[in-house]
Amino acid sequence: MGQAQDAERPENPDVPVDPQHIDVAALQDMYRRFVTECPSGLLFLHEFKRFFGVDPTGEASEYAENMFRAFDKNGDNTIDFLEFVAALNLVFRGSLEHKLRWSFKVYDKDGSGFVDRDELRAIMESIYRVKKGRKTDRSDMSVDEAVDRLLSAVDADGDGHISLEEFLQGAQQDPWVLNMLKLDMNPASWILAQRRRSAHF
Repeated sequence: MGQAQDAERPENPDVPVDPQHIDVAALQDMYRRFVTECPSGLLFLHEFKRFFGVDPTGEASEYAENMFRAFDKNGDNTIDFLEFVAALNLVFRGSLEHKLRWSFKVYDKDGSGFVDRDELRAIMESIYRVKKGRKTDRSDMSVDEAVDRLLSAVDADGDGHISLEEFLQGAQQDPWVLNMLKLDMNPASWILAQRRRSAHF
């Protein structure tokens, strides 16, 4: 049912991943590893980074921290197995709106319900660092240029803060905005690439 084809896909982190055709075995492997490596049932930030093979001071460290925070639904600074399963299912199989809502949570670092320029810039900078040196970056803009354009396209009332409604509407109405937000809102490729690297440690 497509799984055989998925299993034969090249393990190249630069090959785009279609979340609808994700190898089920890869998800099952992540679930099994969670249970094995976290017998307490809780994953702390340093364990989350280790799980995905992220160097604590490397280029992907801040991106991993943002993902961890978004996975941690109840805000207790740990990810339990149910949060982990729910997050991976959303990342790989969720609808566009659900992914955008999750992405908004990643951007909204202080949990205020709004994304301001500093939060937007911090996330975009983190994403650019992760993408640096890869051929997958879809923008020749600087971080500040991308932030300015995103704000002008999404901040409908011009108050310098992006609400969830503005975020959803802007992303769904402007193909460029949606394309930029996809740098973050669909981390399926990043997760699989990190898992492949950590599997070789």
